[in-house]
Amino acid sequence: MPTVLITGAGRGLGLEFARQYAADGWKVIATIRRPDAKATLQSLGPDVDVRLADLADRGSIGRLAADLRGVAIDVLINNAGIYGPSGLAIGKLDYAAWEQVLRVNVLGPAAVSEALRDNVAASARRTIVMMSSRLGSIREMRAGDYLYGSSKAALNAVTKAFASALEGRGVVVVALSPGWVRTDMGGTNAPLAPETSIAGMRKVIAGLSRRDSGRFISYDGSDIPW
Repeated sequence: MPTVLITGAGRGLGLEFARQYAADGWKVIATIRRPDAKATLQSLGPDVDVRLADLADRGSIGRLAADLRGVAIDVLINNAGIYGPSGLAIGKLDYAAWEQVLRVNVLGPAAVSEALRDNVAASARRTIVMMSSRLGSIREMRAGDYLYGSSKAALNAVTKAFASALEGRGVVVVALSPGWVRTDMGGTNAPLAPETSIAGMRKVIAGLSRRDSGRFISYDGSDIPW
């Protein structure tokens, strides 16, 4: 039975990842920040292992890694993230909020990947997924997405660096964009249903090979410009 670890699995894309992988017979390790999401995840089946972890807390990540020592993780999906306040403009930027977005969206996935790299390297599939966004494409970046967009651009840089660092261990590291999805973050006007986005990303993940490491990929399998 292959194992997937999904951070931020309590709602939205993370919850749908957990639902689909559990339905396909995977062992799912689902991390949540608040205990109130535990019951929903446990209802997905007996092979869903729910763990508390706060990506902004290095101690929390360390405890998670200690608890999972020796557990092979085929696919690590760094899904947890925050958007931060919207509607900001130059002259009214919230730097405290910006620091928090960077802490969760960049340092969190980096710390989780670093802490669990041996778990991934010990598995059959050896895959790390960084949940990015098309808003992190520097070529396509627009005004208004200062906090979230810059965090995802930085996460893309982390992806490339980790891909290079872990190449010798056969670990594939990619940045994936889910598209614009109807979630709490994406809003009700988004064109994609979570089921569609996750099914697309799972197809991409399943087809990855070592030559794909370091790529920035959309849910539909197409490349996104850096």
